Amino acid sequence: MLGLGFILKVIIISASGALAPGPLTASAASLGARGGWRAGFNEAVGHMTVELPLVLAIAYGLHYIFEIPTVETTFGLVGGAFLLFFAYLTLRDALKNPGMKDPPRYGSAIVTGAALSLFNPYFIAWWIGVGTPLVIEAFQAMYLVGIAILYASHVWLDYTWLTLIASLGSLSKVKATTYKALLIALALAIAYFGITMITNTITTIMK
Repeated sequence: MLGLGFILKVIIISASGALAPGPLTASAASLGARGGWRAGFNEAVGHMTVELPLVLAIAYGLHYIFEIPTVETTFGLVGGAFLLFFAYLTLRDALKNPGMKDPPRYGSAIVTGAALSLFNPYFIAWWIGVGTPLVIEAFQAMYLVGIAILYASHVWLDYTWLTLIASLGSLSKVKATTYKALLIALALAIAYFGITMITNTITTIMK
């Protein structure tokens, strides 16, 4: 049986991934500047559409596939390229300085959340390295019921954090200059994550 101790352990360990600065956090703030807290909530929905199947796959042994070098390399390059494209879109909107009453709509928060999760090797690595022992423990104890307890203990952090970050981003609507500065800063942060992802992948290939 899985008790309160297991749930607390999942929450504490999950915080290391869910609350860490990264592409999802930066994009939630960027999308929040346009769509408010709903953008963060929808991004969490998109994130979950990728994360939950991954958790189930790990329970059934699929984590070995992500250890194949070709798969790891593909995810790193594609994920980095997606982040750079998202950074470009964010910077473009910042330089256009759109009006607060008519914010740009260049993408879906749900799709963004799913894509930033699916093509993020750090997200995959976290679940393979940190999350797998939790998944195995939950699955061996109570099978799918255990997985449900594990995931419910984890996913509320994603929803709470991304919704909060998006809400903070929406506060930039008070001043257009603040809004523009926020978008530029976020574009640079997202670009940094993208470049880092690509260079780390290339470095791994060259070894």
